[in-house]
Amino acid sequence: MDALARLAFDEAPVGLVLTERRIIRACNRTFAAMLGYERSDLLNRSFRMLYASQAEFERIRDIGLAPLRTRGDYSDERLVLRRDGRRIWCRFRAHTLTPDAPLERTILSFALISDTAPRAMLSPRERQVVALLARGLTSKQAARELALSPRTVEDVRARLLKKFSVKNAAELLARLTGVEI
Repeated sequence: MDALARLAFDEAPVGLVLTERRIIRACNRTFAAMLGYERSDLLNRSFRMLYASQAEFERIRDIGLAPLRTRGDYSDERLVLRRDGRRIWCRFRAHTLTPDAPLERTILSFALISDTAPRAMLSPRERQVVALLARGLTSKQAARELALSPRTVEDVRARLLKKFSVKNAAELLARLTGVEI
């Protein structure tokens, strides 16, 4: 990579990562800073380190596989774990270089959605519901994944809307950007 291309990669306004089989092989300064790491601390590490638990990693890790196989790209919004234990909302995008084996070599971008939202403490159940809403699940789908009734998820969602004085899930997610969990 020539010096100008390397500069563009390192200083891009979004976090950029090259992975091989979910292992970080290269990342830019923006990605490392967003997560509170030195770049060298991230290289050759599994993406598992960005999730609060093995169970969360296993739930989320394969969500985009089908679109990567069929279209070559995938995007969503998700919470990722910083080195200091805080979780941040990011817009996540993936592009595979190997569609037949989508995770063999993938380029990812992570854009911090916002870091200006009010800080708030959420209960464990509220965190679960917010994370599923951020993945675009309906209350019924979230209830199925959490082994709850849809009414229970609707109650948590309504409580969150009231708590943050917002009208819908999109506004809720926007307000919770940067939330300390």
